[in-house]
Amino acid sequence: MEQTNIQTSTQIIDKIVPDTSVIIEGLLSERIRQNHIKASEIIIHEAVIAELEHQANMGKAIGFLGLDEIKRIKRLSTEKQFELSFKGSRPKAAEIRHASLGEIDSLIRQLAFDEDATLITSDKVQSEVALAKGMKAIYYKRPEKGLRKLKLERFFDETTMSVHLRENVPPYAKKGMPGKWEFKELRKALLRQEEIQDMSREIIEDAKLRRDGFIEIERAGSTIVQLGLFRIVITRPPFSDGWEITAVRPVKKLSLNDYKLSEKLMKRVAEQAEGVLVAGAPGMGKTTFAQALAEYYAAQNKIVKTVEAPRDLILPESITQYAISYGDAQEIHDILLLSRPDYTIFDEMRNTDDFKLFADLRLAGVGMVGVVHATSPVDAIQRFIGRVEMGVIPQVIDTVIFIKNGFINKVLALKMTVKVPSGMTEADLARPVVVVNDFETGKLEYEIYSYGEQTVVIPVQETKERKSGAHKLAETTILAEFQNYSRNVEVEMLSDNKCIVYVPEADIARIIGKQGSNIMGLEKKLGIGIDIKSIDEKYGSAAKGAAKEGREVPFEISHKKNNLMIELGIDMQNRDIDIYVNEEFVLSAKAGKTGLIKIKKNNSIGRRLMEALNRKEKIRLVV
Repeated sequence: MEQTNIQTSTQIIDKIVPDTSVIIEGLLSERIRQNHIKASEIIIHEAVIAELEHQANMGKAIGFLGLDEIKRIKRLSTEKQFELSFKGSRPKAAEIRHASLGEIDSLIRQLAFDEDATLITSDKVQSEVALAKGMKAIYYKRPEKGLRKLKLERFFDETTMSVHLRENVPPYAKKGMPGKWEFKELRKALLRQEEIQDMSREIIEDAKLRRDGFIEIERAGSTIVQLGLFRIVITRPPFSDGWEITAVRPVKKLSLNDYKLSEKLMKRVAEQAEGVLVAGAPGMGKTTFAQALAEYYAAQNKIVKTVEAPRDLILPESITQYAISYGDAQEIHDILLLSRPDYTIFDEMRNTDDFKLFADLRLAGVGMVGVVHATSPVDAIQRFIGRVEMGVIPQVIDTVIFIKNGFINKVLALKMTVKVPSGMTEADLARPVVVVNDFETGKLEYEIYSYGEQTVVIPVQETKERKSGAHKLAETTILAEFQNYSRNVEVEMLSDNKCIVYVPEADIARIIGKQGSNIMGLEKKLGIGIDIKSIDEKYGSAAKGAAKEGREVPFEISHKKNNLMIELGIDMQNRDIDIYVNEEFVLSAKAGKTGLIKIKKNNSIGRRLMEALNRKEKIRLVV
């Protein structure tokens, strides 16, 4: 007997026995409602009910969808005037557990044979077995899934970021771009439960049959599906108080060039950064940036893998995407180490196991890019505290890229050092500290260190309060003393008994002296604790260009006995002035009440300025 495909004319059949596959896909009620089939009796095997009940108890959506289909057939039996009956013995627990091995299918075929009924199935193997045994069978083959549009898609247009569907509520959508969107009502008519269930069934069917479809996570009250570009979350009672579908789709695909990374950051991403966190609030464009980063690394002939749940990154075929929901942390760990990727993109890190897996892989030498939800850049780092040893954090994360409104908002860099935490003054309080700097400016923003039994994250705020007279006097005294050792000196008072003196790197060893003898003598003489640091550490590469940021002012320079007199005019009184020879920073000084700066000829600064005047080098003053 030949198998029958979907018919367009009415088929008159005396008895029908549907199997589980055709029930789950809702094909039988659809054919009856469209008058493609007319039957006298439909017989459903108790094994079908048992299998659907088992699937529903396991929290799988196909169980609920199958039971809904049987309720529809029951309603149609009254409307279309046919008999609906349930026959056969309920299968044993072992037969239900081994349904995938054909136990349930065998029971359904036997019932169709005993009743001399027509078996209707959408399972190719079931159909072939029935025909081989000489039974009457109809095989319903679904049209190619890629050729039809999902009912869900009618709610999307080119500006739709996400669609929110809930029973007894009008459909809504977020339209716009990350950080700039509107929540709009799509129609006045309320969504019926049957309408949402129908869309859910269609989504799950397509996910099982389409190459780009995956049922990523299935729980008692929820199902997460990745279907092409759509990430879909379906919830149902009792988990939620009603049926609901939330579908998200990327509105724009960007390359790394579209983000206009600074040359410094581009170099970091390309050459050094191997423990990157991409952070941001939901819907701000984190995944889009991670996607661009993955494609950039792949284009550099790097082996790139992803770990996702669900797999919603849209990536070229050369990048393998692993679903952590189908494996576990140990399996992902083993696979990634054995397949030796250069970079791994870990999308949507949520729980402790995810963070531990990220740290473990990074310490094993795999370049890692993790995507995390965070409302501020430092929050992303804090999510590792307590899950990873504090001292290991800079080895696991070296760069945090914070995304806001679809663009890079801030970049942080981490490193470990031993120092006295900011705000503390006693040298014996020195400890290992993770310093978090603004990547572009080098400015210290946070310090992470152990305090008692806690690991604390302390913001380091630059004080803008006016310095006390005592501190100003102390700074002047210390500055005068150190100008005997270096031309370029800056003093920063931390407290009444502690200061930092910034000098050029080349002068540090001479100032400290053999075994620290020189600096100890200076501390004793000045009566204050002194930390010597490189001036480059304070300003970085910005020091060279600092002269360009201020306003250059006119001046007159003259000699008077042992002093150089720089006259700026009365309008420059009490102003802070930077002095440059060519592009070399020489001195910061404060103009007096008459706009005059006086410098001794016999100290290092005076000698440098005299030398510049004799050589006719360009001297510039910047306010």
